[in-house]
Amino acid sequence: MSIERGLEFSVLPTPRIHFGAGTLSKLPSLAAAYGRRMLLVTGRQTLRRSPVAASIPDELRRAGIECQCLEVEREPSPELIDEAAALGRQKPFEVVVAIGGGSAVDAGKAISAMLLQRESVERFIEGQPGFMPHDGRKVPFIAVPTTSGTGTEATSNAVISRVGPGGYKRSLRHPDFVPNEAIIDPELMTSAPPELTASSGMDAFTQLLEAYLSPFASPYTDAVSCSGLVHFSRSFELACGAGALDVAVRADMAYAALMSGIALSNAGLGIVHGFASSVGGLFDIPHGTLCATLLAESTRENIRQLRASEGGEVALQKFANASRILTGSTTGNVMDDCNRLVDLLEEWQARYAFPRLGKFGLREADFATIIPATRSKTNAATLDEAAMRRILKARV
Repeated sequence: MSIERGLEFSVLPTPRIHFGAGTLSKLPSLAAAYGRRMLLVTGRQTLRRSPVAASIPDELRRAGIECQCLEVEREPSPELIDEAAALGRQKPFEVVVAIGGGSAVDAGKAISAMLLQRESVERFIEGQPGFMPHDGRKVPFIAVPTTSGTGTEATSNAVISRVGPGGYKRSLRHPDFVPNEAIIDPELMTSAPPELTASSGMDAFTQLLEAYLSPFASPYTDAVSCSGLVHFSRSFELACGAGALDVAVRADMAYAALMSGIALSNAGLGIVHGFASSVGGLFDIPHGTLCATLLAESTRENIRQLRASEGGEVALQKFANASRILTGSTTGNVMDDCNRLVDLLEEWQARYAFPRLGKFGLREADFATIIPATRSKTNAATLDEAAMRRILKARV
């Protein structure tokens, strides 16, 4: 019997996942298994906004855990990570827990990775001068997301940002940085306001779509991406409106975000996240907002390039399939389904009032800096400078 050799792929590690309403109650016992001295990283509004999360510090202390808190206001900077790591070296932490949105979880992940190092985190950030590979040692880390967006609870990288001229938004990465545990409790997400729900949801959707369309996608990542798209499609609009307090709706969105993290880790991302890095390093734009405002135009440009290129049929079929999942129907024609996808994305763009990038200070004069710094090797289509310029110009 011959063995089929065409199907080959590898899968990166995932955390031990605890998914479902009420799973936050597991946190004290899970954390205590790693140690009694904890750094608790939260978003600035996490404990104030969520009645479910508000009691966590007291519950941890009742479990005999000595808990020091650190609030994170925005995407973590190298200075924040270095300061927290220096604090932890004076009084070593045995476990790091992050409860909050993607920025808080990324901060916790990076701190856990740097507590056992002596160098600045910038030495280990991809693409930085003097880059030095990290050895992977870390303090055990538990991720507890409160938004359904980045999927960082399932990834091996933490995004670090320095915003402004010469700035960057790049990753601290190692396979061992995947959280030891991920607690995904949709009850934590019901307090997220509509604008955050919409922008973070679009981040998760962008990651699912870009991983699905990646040239490095596999049957595994296709299955993960499509599963996430199904759950996203039935609950995104509800989560942004009448179903905001429905735990089942929030569970769908949390599942979509989790799947997006797993998919992107194994397949990569596309041009929207390429711009998220290059534009996000220059301007202080919330990551989900940047993804949300660029996705429709980026999808249109990808489809245009794929139609004009040889061998683009498979990717066009995938765009059409994503359209069928989101709309629940098909026109029977691949290109018509692709166009319906763009139409739906533009409808969401208008309905949820995703702002143009010019609101944050981006101008056409900045394109000359942004475009050469934009990486898109895992994008669905090959985009030249003119194509990237069209995308940005449409959303300035």
